[in-house]
Amino acid sequence: MRVSVLGPLEVEEGNRDITPSAGKPRQLVALLALHAGEVVPLRGIVEELWGARPPGNPVQSVQTYVLNLRRTVDAAGGSWARARLTTRHTGYQLDLGPDELDVRRYERLAGAGRWALDQGDPERASVLLASALDVWRGPALVDVPVGGLLAGKARRLDESRLGVLEARIDADLRLGRHRRVLGELSELNARYPMHEAVCAQYMTALYRSGRKWQALEAFRALRGALVDELGLEPSRRVRRVHQAILNSDPALDAFDERAATA
Repeated sequence: MRVSVLGPLEVEEGNRDITPSAGKPRQLVALLALHAGEVVPLRGIVEELWGARPPGNPVQSVQTYVLNLRRTVDAAGGSWARARLTTRHTGYQLDLGPDELDVRRYERLAGAGRWALDQGDPERASVLLASALDVWRGPALVDVPVGGLLAGKARRLDESRLGVLEARIDADLRLGRHRRVLGELSELNARYPMHEAVCAQYMTALYRSGRKWQALEAFRALRGALVDELGLEPSRRVRRVHQAILNSDPALDAFDERAATA
């Protein structure tokens, strides 16, 4: 069985697509998959699926969803359904292998990429982090109804994706690929106008590409947004990049963008 939640929900058994079509079963599968190997309490399942307005017999409804999922898996040739999707005293547990959930593949690649970056190997880091990002097919749980539990999971996953993207761009900047990442950073900076780490990378790439005035303008736009919206000045990191650009500091020409922010 393979479950994918980083984008549209996909559930496969063998080579057959067994993704539930109805909203509540899709929600249940996503919830169990994102807690794979853990018992998900029945109370939590009911809260996720119906919030404060459960039906008359929510336990029976959940039992029906689980039974139908087991039958679908068995019909697709997966006779292990009852052994892998187990009923516990307090709820249900879905067991998935390390390569059967896309989140696990993503986190494994992302962790290895970050480690390589920390070890001073930006070439390997760039490859691994790009592979981690390639696991994604869209926003997390994009076509799944979400309650409180899944909404929090989706938000954390999307935040993690942005962090991994920043790390991959950092690796590329260390490799002198500022022109290659400039368009990507321009889009990110427009999407997240108060994201200081993205802006620092964007300023660095602009400066190295011979566009000093645009780098300074990016800083002014960030500062204006932060002051107007939050009443805050840019962080020390961004201010140091800004000062390095004003001074045409040779340290900013180094492949390691963080040399100007230490």
